[in-house]
Amino acid sequence: MPAIVGPVQIFNVGGGVVHFGDTAVISPKNTGKTFEGAGSSNSGGFIVTNNGVSGTNTLDTNLVDQPTIGNN
Repeated sequence: MPAIVGPVQIFNVGGGVVHFGDTAVISPKNTGKTFEGAGSSNSGGFIVTNNGVSGTNTLDTNLVDQPTIGNN
């Protein structure tokens, strides 16, 4: 079923997928993991973040989190 898409503004695409319209499957081609503390990846025009003591667990016991083998 066709989609009607209004005005779109894209500032930046870094290795991602931008798709408009119908699709059956979109699968990732690469993966990554980021460890960030509380409030570290906020974005916006005006942000107020109040955090107490923040600790980030960086111990990762999983060998594979998001397999990408076989995605065409």
